[in-house]
Amino acid sequence: MARNSILGVFAKSPIKPLEKHIRLVVKCSNQLIPFFSACSDKNWTEAAEVRRKLSSLEHDADALKRQLRLELPGGLFMPVDRADLLELLTQQDKIANKAKDIAGRVLGRRLEIPVSLQTQFNEYLSRCIAATEKAAEAINELDDLLETGFKGREVVLVEKMINQLDEIEDDTDLMQINLRKDLLALENELNPIDVMFLYQIIDWVGDLADLAERVGARLEILLARK
Repeated sequence: MARNSILGVFAKSPIKPLEKHIRLVVKCSNQLIPFFSACSDKNWTEAAEVRRKLSSLEHDADALKRQLRLELPGGLFMPVDRADLLELLTQQDKIANKAKDIAGRVLGRRLEIPVSLQTQFNEYLSRCIAATEKAAEAINELDDLLETGFKGREVVLVEKMINQLDEIEDDTDLMQINLRKDLLALENELNPIDVMFLYQIIDWVGDLADLAERVGARLEILLARK
C-alpha cells in the first residue's frame, strides 16, 4: 500500500487498519477448521493446501502489522493513545502466529487426533476460534466508541462483549482440562512422541482463546482510560 494511501486511511480513522488486521487474524484462525478436517481424513495434500492459505493470511496480517507500526501517527490529534493501539495490534497478531504454528507442527509430523477424541477436539477448536471472533467483534466497535466519545450505550455494548469473551475463554479452559484427561487415558495406546505433541497442540489451540482474551483485556484498559 502506498504511503499516501495508508495516511489517507489514518486521516479518516486511526482505527480502521486495526479492524482490518483483526479480520485477517480471524480468517487465519478459521482456516484451522478445514485444516483439521483434512487431517482427520488423512488427506495431507489438502491439509498442506489449507496451511498455505493460512500462511498467506498470516503473512498479510504480519505485513499490515509492520506497516501500522511505521505509519501510526502520534501526538495530540490521536483520539486514543498510540501505545494502547500498538499493544492491541501486538496481541491480535499473536493469534495469527499461533494458528500458523499449530498448522505447521501438525502437518510437519502428520499428527493425527485420536479418532475417539476428534469430536471433542473439534468442539474445543470451534470454541477457541469463537473467542477470536468475539474479540474481533469488540474491536470492530472501536469506531463507534470514538464517535460517542467512549460514553453511553456503546461502552456498555463493548463491555458486554468483553464479558462474553471472558466466558468463552473460561469454557475453553474446562474443555482443555477434559480433553487432556481423556488423552491421558489413551496414552498407552499411542506413540509416546505423538502423545507429547498432542498435548502441545491442545495447549496451543487453547492459546488462541487466551490471546483473544488478552485483546479484550487491552480494550478494557483503553476504555478505563477514557
